[in-house]
Amino acid sequence: MTITRSHRSTRGSAARIVTGIGALFAIIEVVFILLNILGANAGNAFYKFVQSLADPLALFFPGLFSFENFTTQVIITYGLAAVFWLVVTGLIARLLR
Repeated sequence: MTITRSHRSTRGSAARIVTGIGALFAIIEVVFILLNILGANAGNAFYKFVQSLADPLALFFPGLFSFENFTTQVIITYGLAAVFWLVVTGLIARLLR
């Protein structure tokens, strides 16, 4: 069975969308990490908005490791989540291609 050009482009488009979603999720995690590293005001509306997006995307990573330093905790927890989203969506995109 041959795959027509339209099927290939549809599968490629789906793979690009999945990759884009993974990148967006990772960017949200990285922005939250940067806000914490740079000492953003936790009471600020933008900080709360980014946190409301980053917390659910962190999945099971919060509490996985325990560090004395809060900044280290945030870097490891949300950094692992960012890497997780890039790897998982990369694998899904590869399957779609």
